[in-house]
Amino acid sequence: MIERFETSQRMSKIVKHNGVAYLCGQVGDGETVAEQTRDCLSRVDALLEKAGSSREKMLQVVIWLADMSDFAEMNAVWDTWVPEGHAPARACGEAKLARAELKVEVIVTAAY
Repeated sequence: MIERFETSQRMSKIVKHNGVAYLCGQVGDGETVAEQTRDCLSRVDALLEKAGSSREKMLQVVIWLADMSDFAEMNAVWDTWVPEGHAPARACGEAKLARAELKVEVIVTAAY
């Protein structure tokens, strides 16, 4: 069975199937990469909870940065957010994001 949450014509914020929750990409508010990352990860927390999951159950995370020179600043926030011993498989790359003011986007897949 496939369950979809907060579905619109374009996308669902969460799709659950066979014990896996797929979250749509999350961005955050703020001027700096650190601020946007903190806000973004707060939104991930809310979606994980809604999906019946948690940070400890993350399987894979893909992070897009508008500029790879922000890698260290993003990681400083990320490293304090990920529970020790529960780091997911992760990829990080540079991409042109949907709006010019966006600096980071996080896409999470987690067990539930």
